[in-house]
Amino acid sequence: MTNFFEIYTYDPDNPRSEVLSKVRLLAINELFEKYPVIEAEFFDDLTRNIRKYGHYSFLKTLKRVVGPNQEDYKIQNWHLIWAMDTRNRFYQLLFQRARRNNKIQGIMVALAPPELGKLYNKHQYDAVLKTLTLLNTHKNIKFLKLLGAKGKSLAEEQQIFQINQNDLQKIKLANYLKNTPNIDGQWFPTFAPKCPICGATLQDMKGYRVGFGKLICPQCGFQKI
Repeated sequence: MTNFFEIYTYDPDNPRSEVLSKVRLLAINELFEKYPVIEAEFFDDLTRNIRKYGHYSFLKTLKRVVGPNQEDYKIQNWHLIWAMDTRNRFYQLLFQRARRNNKIQGIMVALAPPELGKLYNKHQYDAVLKTLTLLNTHKNIKFLKLLGAKGKSLAEEQQIFQINQNDLQKIKLANYLKNTPNIDGQWFPTFAPKCPICGATLQDMKGYRVGFGKLICPQCGFQKI
């Protein structure tokens, strides 16, 4: 049986609307053995893009999060990325914010649309890295809306999403992009410059770690520190 999360949200395109919409997202444990843990650096970069670019925004629209077993959760710790890239591909990624070892991290819990699920199922954590890099590359994004909680949840019973530590997968990929090809050659653009001699991706670049650090790439607009 396929597991889904149900998200109740006001329309991100019309935040003043009083009509709630229901969005169904595929539970990530349908695709991965462990939940991807995204470190704060990714969200720090996302926050900077929201402050800097008009097509990035933060909106308080979430009103209810319902798990695959019909459990209701406290919504204050949840965020939904609602985005489209310049090739008109849609992205919905659901995260729960968690504090581990005195650091704030995001646990990727669910996603949509089905095409993105198929990509993740095929390429696993490689696709996670590519997606997060793309989402923070402002030149390749048509719009990105980071949705957060609006007040309290509609549900009376509030629970905290319980994940066993053994169910988490922290991906440490500091030099991930050193020879990684563009997945399928289609879904993601190539961000890293190529070696003028061999054509391979340059190895002195940092990739996002999941705790993702910062991807340093001239095509992305990021500056090397």
